[in-house]
Amino acid sequence: MAEPLKLNFSAPRRGMPPQHFADFTVDERVAKLAELGLPKFRAKQLAKHYYQHLTNDVEKMTDIPAEKRAAVKEALFPELMTPIRQTSTDDGSTTKSLWRLHDGTLLESVLMRYPGRATLCISSQAGCGMACPFCATGQGGLDRNLSTAEIVEQFRNASAQMEAEGGRLSNVVFMGMGEPLANYKRVMHAVRQITGQDGEGFGLSQRNVTVSTVGLAPAIRKFADEGLACTLAVSLHTPDDELRDSLVPVNNRWPVSEVLDAARYYADKSGRRVSIEYALIRDKNDQGFRADMLGRKLHQALGSKVHVNVIPLNPTPGSEWDAAPKARQDEFVRRVIAQGVPCTVRDTKGDEIAAACGQLAADERESA
Repeated sequence: MAEPLKLNFSAPRRGMPPQHFADFTVDERVAKLAELGLPKFRAKQLAKHYYQHLTNDVEKMTDIPAEKRAAVKEALFPELMTPIRQTSTDDGSTTKSLWRLHDGTLLESVLMRYPGRATLCISSQAGCGMACPFCATGQGGLDRNLSTAEIVEQFRNASAQMEAEGGRLSNVVFMGMGEPLANYKRVMHAVRQITGQDGEGFGLSQRNVTVSTVGLAPAIRKFADEGLACTLAVSLHTPDDELRDSLVPVNNRWPVSEVLDAARYYADKSGRRVSIEYALIRDKNDQGFRADMLGRKLHQALGSKVHVNVIPLNPTPGSEWDAAPKARQDEFVRRVIAQGVPCTVRDTKGDEIAAACGQLAADERESA
């Protein structure tokens, strides 16, 4: 018998942060500025500073009247995130940042530099209510949804860091803390600012944005109807409902067949290949018959519009969950490919700095 459903879709336990420039629509920004006695064109000036110059420091916005800057800061640029700790590994190519939010909530983001590109792993919630037993964030539960600005600020900070290093942020993956599609409206608003062009965002290509989900099927379909060209990543982790009910408890509500139907709808609407994420766990989901089943089901449901990312599990300290042996990993990949489905092993980074989602936040809470 499957474990009872333990998902947390309840209202956040803590209050949302003060509103920020990135929370507002263009019209709302204009209205806010009008309250301060500033004309409409100032909204475009602020957007240029924020999106192009990557600053939220109003004192550096010298084209804003000096006597109005304090009021603009209070109304539109409150400080949302305070850096607590930053750790690096992989010869400095991977940096994990821990932030404290206005209400004491802890937030993580990871910047990964590769030859010719840099990827930010971004969080959409503080904690997570999906209760996947092998995930540090899932075991900590949900603190609250992040605001749009708290999501966008992760991108702005990482972009500024890359610019200071003489590079640029090229990819964003919503694979940090939280279930992005459980904070749907704010995540979509953030994605549109990250990818917005002509002064309405940071200008990153939609094709370089990946939004991950454990399988909220109705939200996947809604995402497909947004008209975006982002990549959808589905954290499947096993092809059979019997095991997935316990590994990914949301499966009790939307089983594998429903999730794959929704993924096919997304692929058809967006024209993008769906990424299937599969954390390979020793003696849990790494058997050959599951590799065969995975390949068959994906080929049947998605045809050529799918790719499998096998992820060696990054275990949390003291956990019963461990990575599958290398030989079993290689055999798993071979068997998926034999079913006609592309399958590769994701390059893992940050093992030495607790880079599995939620580990730094858990460590900070324990030491407090």
